Amino acid sequence: MTTTAYQALGRNAEDAVLVPFTREHLEGALKLSQEMSWPYRLEDWDVALQLGKGFVLERAGTVIGTAAWWPYGETHASAGMIIVAKAAQGRGYGAWLMDALLTSAHPRTIALNSTAEGMTLYRRRGFVPIGIIHQHHGIPRQSHGTPRSDLRPMAASEFEAIARLDRAATGLERRQMLNRLFDSGDGYVLLRDGLPCGYAISRLFGRGHVIGPVVAESPSDARALIEFAIARLGPVFVRIDVPASSQLGEWLESIGLQRVSDATTMVLGAPAPWTGPARIFGLASQSFG
Repeated sequence: MTTTAYQALGRNAEDAVLVPFTREHLEGALKLSQEMSWPYRLEDWDVALQLGKGFVLERAGTVIGTAAWWPYGETHASAGMIIVAKAAQGRGYGAWLMDALLTSAHPRTIALNSTAEGMTLYRRRGFVPIGIIHQHHGIPRQSHGTPRSDLRPMAASEFEAIARLDRAATGLERRQMLNRLFDSGDGYVLLRDGLPCGYAISRLFGRGHVIGPVVAESPSDARALIEFAIARLGPVFVRIDVPASSQLGEWLESIGLQRVSDATTMVLGAPAPWTGPARIFGLASQSFG
């Protein structure tokens, strides 16, 4: 769809223009997230743009809003980084951005993680809540347990097995995202009968490192992967976003990763089918899922 067509979606906002999100908007997007106290770095915005698509609202040459989405095959996608500058809120800009995003991603099922403030916007467009995400962060205490022989850094030759494992756990084709995250971070695998049955990635993000995705068959396996990643990071700031159903919350707090906020997972369309036995215990990010 052309820029002119997207502008037609926002006739109530003649003072702003909606354009495709490009690298020239990264600095403006960073300033927006800083205004919201979201701990994104310029590099985090850049990775998100490399993997996805989005829109920017500009007014007098200044970025006043962003929205992005990430395709997972032809049937599903995630959405996030939906921000409107504080001084521009209450004028329909969020709705304009969201409608453009949904038009661009159609007919895919869209999943996102919403703040309390954003839920009304998404509910009006047919999104329904399906879960809760807990954000934990802090400087974790180091474990001094016995090293496990079934855990080790991921080998490049295991990427295809990990991609298949991830698809079974999520129902999504996330190969491009995983390839980019493995390139920029460190991957770890949990083995069973010599084959990967779980994995985790740690990488630089925000104020320190994020651990995610984490895919495993059980909470105990997920905990082992997270401990293994933490042991290799040393005493640094770590963030992890886990589903409320993960059964990891109390343990994360016990090692110094305090629960600091919640988000509501919402979906428009049929959720991706999960075939298991592995499932998601940690998100790549609240935007990527």
